[in-house]
Amino acid sequence: MKFIKLTIVLCLFSLISCAQSKNNIPKSYIAYKTSETITIDGEVSEASWSKAAWSDTFIDIEGVKEPTYKTQVKMMWDETYFYILAQLEEPHVWANITEHDAIIFHNNDFEVFIDPDGDTFNYYELELNALNTVWDLFITKPYREKNAALNDWTLTGLKSAIKVDGTINNPTDKDNGWTLELAIPWKAYKTSYFEKNVPENKHWRVNFSRVNWDFQLEDGKYQRKKDADGKLLPEYNWVWSPQGVINMHEPEKWGYVYFSSKEVGSKDTFTIPQDDGIKEQLYSLYKAQNSYHQKYKKWATSIDSLTAKAIVINHKTLQPTIENHATGYNISVKSPFTNKTLIIKENGKIISN
Repeated sequence: MKFIKLTIVLCLFSLISCAQSKNNIPKSYIAYKTSETITIDGEVSEASWSKAAWSDTFIDIEGVKEPTYKTQVKMMWDETYFYILAQLEEPHVWANITEHDAIIFHNNDFEVFIDPDGDTFNYYELELNALNTVWDLFITKPYREKNAALNDWTLTGLKSAIKVDGTINNPTDKDNGWTLELAIPWKAYKTSYFEKNVPENKHWRVNFSRVNWDFQLEDGKYQRKKDADGKLLPEYNWVWSPQGVINMHEPEKWGYVYFSSKEVGSKDTFTIPQDDGIKEQLYSLYKAQNSYHQKYKKWATSIDSLTAKAIVINHKTLQPTIENHATGYNISVKSPFTNKTLIIKENGKIISN
């Protein structure tokens, strides 16, 4: 079994902000049900796709810059598949990685991140380039927690197709871009044999990322561009729902996809659960605890050591408490919205009772 270790830039906060940056509020999308047979060929000829709405255009990963090229997605579902359609504007469509499970983001690529239960543990990543080469991973927990990325996990039953509007790997002309069409089977995410695992009228945490590189030509072939010292120039990271930091592996910041039982072309509504606002504050306390431990070599024993501000959500003041134990701590708070007790542990996992 191979393990992939990636260096991630982590941002640790010492104080809790009661208001989230406007640019980094998670996006949401309603994926409607389709009764039409969807052929995964990249042609997008089905009537259902024409009825599905485009997402907001992608923004840079920190949520502050407009990308050079436009990217949008559509989503639908049926009893078997989660369907994703992506359109990527690109005047030079190129790719040279052909091996399954190679590091696809060394090419320009499109990436899908899915956390079905929204607890930031046991989530999935899928990357594809313009040659339809796939890298699929199962990730046990975020990289900040010294995780294991299981590179030999396979998204069994995946259907994918690429349609290039132009000519791939031809530097003598200009292209319009490429379209990617996916059908991800629900059964790939089952936790037990008898589980149906179709999230009808439920939401999953999802995000999409596009990695794009400046290029240079070597012997008439596309390569990632290097500076005068021969060092690769940094990639661009463009996403659907901004992360606020250059790190896709903070699943608590991903967007929300609500799988409506209504037929595509209908209208439905979705509101982010109020308890998710509480979870956001618990993650901030968790990060503040990590920062405190890094500085003092011990865990804080009071909320006042982590924040000097009251934690207020929808005009409700929260009263979290810390319980330290031999292997770490629990920070818990009772929701004024659902009366559930939400708990975040030292490993960053949230449970609710």
